[in-house]
Amino acid sequence: MKYSIWTFAVLAAFSISSCQSPIAVKLDETGIIPIPTSIAPSSGGFEITSNSSIQLIGSGEDLARVGGYLADRLRPATGYELPVSADNGDLILELTPGAASEKYTIEISDEHVKISSTSAAGLYYGMQTLIKALPVEIENTSVVDIDWTIGNGKIEDQPEFSYRGSMLDVARHFISLEDVKHYIDQMGSLKLNYLHLHLSDDQGWRIEIKSWPKLTEIGGKTEVGGTEGGFYSQEDYKEIVKYAADRFITVVPEIDMPGHTNAALASYAELNPGVNLPDGDFATLKEGQIDFDILDKNPQPAELYTGIEVGFSTFATNKEVTYTFVEDVIKELVELTPGPYIHIGGDESHVTEKDDYIYFVERVQEIVTKYGKTSIGWDEIATAKLVPGSVAQFWALEENAMLAKEQGNQILMSPAKRAYLDMQYDSTSRIGLHWAAYIELDDSYNWDPATYADGINKSDILGVEAPLWTETITNRADIEYMAFPRLAALAEVSWSSTERRNWDDFKKRIAMQGKRWDISGIDFYRSPKVDW
Repeated sequence: MKYSIWTFAVLAAFSISSCQSPIAVKLDETGIIPIPTSIAPSSGGFEITSNSSIQLIGSGEDLARVGGYLADRLRPATGYELPVSADNGDLILELTPGAASEKYTIEISDEHVKISSTSAAGLYYGMQTLIKALPVEIENTSVVDIDWTIGNGKIEDQPEFSYRGSMLDVARHFISLEDVKHYIDQMGSLKLNYLHLHLSDDQGWRIEIKSWPKLTEIGGKTEVGGTEGGFYSQEDYKEIVKYAADRFITVVPEIDMPGHTNAALASYAELNPGVNLPDGDFATLKEGQIDFDILDKNPQPAELYTGIEVGFSTFATNKEVTYTFVEDVIKELVELTPGPYIHIGGDESHVTEKDDYIYFVERVQEIVTKYGKTSIGWDEIATAKLVPGSVAQFWALEENAMLAKEQGNQILMSPAKRAYLDMQYDSTSRIGLHWAAYIELDDSYNWDPATYADGINKSDILGVEAPLWTETITNRADIEYMAFPRLAALAEVSWSSTERRNWDDFKKRIAMQGKRWDISGIDFYRSPKVDW
């Protein structure tokens, strides 16, 4: 049989085209958040196909879990089986020798994708980056018929700060177990690694303490607005801790004290230094106003509180029963919490005498240390003598942060004017407060923790945390509206170097992330600063 020159040309062209790499978006144009340390794109691309599989190089339960996560994230939208094994595969997770680090590398070629790190956490973060390098349709929970391509190249990445967190206030309004888990999933996708749970406040006590059962029987039954509250049993709390740990997130429990304690004072009168006046207001007692011996023998419980005012409550800092209570609570929390930190609150204790406040904070730090944990407290705790290692969480006053630094202690950066997720975006926001500021997306993004406060340098900073207070937040939709997209901005502030961050570039990437949130059903705020 004879073939024409034209036939050979067609066959040759077909042969060449069939061997070419799939068409893929360049690696540095995929919208990865947080922005990695370096992205070096190259020509060509890798395609996940029905023949793809995940190979694990190394050993350990954590490595196997990351492999399982990767498969679980890819299977729904691709429809592919994607077996996970140690034998072979074109999606490789390699746990390399060396000191454990969150640093990771991703290498993408026509033949394979390899994520390598000295820790399973690093592999998990690399996995999150890989997901964001894929088409946004990967977020679907049912099969999408497209080419699952990733541009070739190399990504090298590591975080700026070791502590990258968010706080959920579950006290003002109780947040369900499932909604906390949902928030943890979103945190994990943004490489955040600390979940601070604000477990107690004037409006509610949210964690079961078996030695003091009335805390939840009485203090846990209401919330802001007078609606039914709720609490986590110790089994619920352990479930949250495990769910977070499986995603390399450490839980930091907070018991706010000596102020913000009305729910505890309503549960146990003996903790109360005051009485309820006829109009329901709380009175702080002074020497000479009342016989403290009589009060101690017949203390009065506080009334349950469902408003949003602050600063009116305090533990009785001069009673030994208070410290017995604090130690019992901390002891039970420590038994439930494998992470290194216990948050002792310390903010807005306006009716506690200064000397009493200092005595209380110093004594509570000693209790936390006794049980092998490190104290974190809001920046006011730096007005007392800090135990070495204790952390001051800067939210309000730079002078308090400086007091912590001068004592040789580190600072967790949560400036209310930049990091508070409960602040309204602008005057039209449907929920939220604005006592600190209106915080648009660019306000959350355009600041540097290392230069924000005079005298506070990067070496003084443990990390960054984005608190979400819930005075006006009642459900998952509210959480999503206030947290997103700002949590993504703050995640980049805590993960990426100042040199790598750029607002104009972030606007493009957050718009792509918005498409992912749309697919996932995340009810985020569509900032007018971004072309969604």
